[in-house]
Amino acid sequence: MSFTVIIPARYESIRLPGKPLADINGKPMIQYVYERATLSEASDVIIATDNDEIKNACEGFGAKVCMTSTHHPSGTDRLQEVVTQLKLYADDIVVNVQGDEPLIPPRVINQVAHNLIAEQEASIATLCEKIESVDDLLNSNVVKVIMDRRNFAIYFSRAPIPWPRQAFNQNDRKIPEDIEFFRHVGIYGYRVNLLNNFVQWSPSPIELAECLEQLRAMWNGAKVHVAIADEMVPPGVDTPEDLTSIRQQFRGALDLQ
Repeated sequence: MSFTVIIPARYESIRLPGKPLADINGKPMIQYVYERATLSEASDVIIATDNDEIKNACEGFGAKVCMTSTHHPSGTDRLQEVVTQLKLYADDIVVNVQGDEPLIPPRVINQVAHNLIAEQEASIATLCEKIESVDDLLNSNVVKVIMDRRNFAIYFSRAPIPWPRQAFNQNDRKIPEDIEFFRHVGIYGYRVNLLNNFVQWSPSPIELAECLEQLRAMWNGAKVHVAIADEMVPPGVDTPEDLTSIRQQFRGALDLQ
């Protein structure tokens, strides 16, 4: 079964305006993301944007582009507009790759798509990585996830979950050895039917509290499959400092060639 990759690329960004067009060693960041996505098994790769400058830049390096509304309340709404434009079927699968991840491994794009194809009960598939430090566990910017024995999500939270009550009550700020903690990796596979339903649902109380869109799907009974990523997923670019770091990584890689 084939799948489509959709890469949302908005111009507006509070911390880094024009982020998709940020230059990294002579190419816009969105081009790196696109090129990584084309190395996956996807049958099609689409960039979704609401900005003409991004559209022109993407078409300049040969990408297929869908123009979308500037008024979407969430990235999932933008995704749903694209699948409507493409006239995809309800059981088709799309993978949402963020436009600020120039180092996204093609292997994990394939992984999330294959997992959703295999898990017929799931409407969404995503990935996680093991948390190794207490600082990450306690950091509200690191989204945590817990799963059941079948690897379906029980809950996503910015708070530490599960809470190691006994260890932390003893002021032992070490990761307990008898339980694992997982960081959510923000790559998603969706069935198109889920996207069509999602835009009809109102934001849920838990979604609004945590500022996590996936909780709206769970609130409405959708099953989310979560697997440990087959390959480490490098962090995306959210801030000017992140952009400086990623430029240095690419420059260092070129220097080694």
